[in-house]
Amino acid sequence: MKVFHGRADGKMSEQRGETFSGTVWADPVMPPTDGVTINTVFFAPRGRTYWHTHEHGQVLQVTAGKGWICKEGEAPQEIRQGDIVFIGPNERHWHGASDGSYMVHIATSIGKATWQEEVAEADYPKGLDAR
Repeated sequence: MKVFHGRADGKMSEQRGETFSGTVWADPVMPPTDGVTINTVFFAPRGRTYWHTHEHGQVLQVTAGKGWICKEGEAPQEIRQGDIVFIGPNERHWHGASDGSYMVHIATSIGKATWQEEVAEADYPKGLDAR
């Protein structure tokens, strides 16, 4: 058993860059432990991940705002505060904030993440406002 108080001791918020588009910040909730990584992630409007997969899956808990999630081959789906998303092992996907709202989620990732290409601006959905 390990107890983690607050966020990962001594870790600063990180502005994400290489595998994210737009303004995205992350706070580690705990250091990577036994293949599990947990981060609170803030996406400014239209901020988003690149396409990626997680070796053993990922769970997202949306805690504020509105955004999008998209699995390869499917239409993007709206996500908002209170939603829980389960992404299966090695499902290629992306997620991020809408154009009219920020989004915050807690991401629990299991196993290695494999990062791929950027989601093209023209392919990123529009239409969710801050209402």
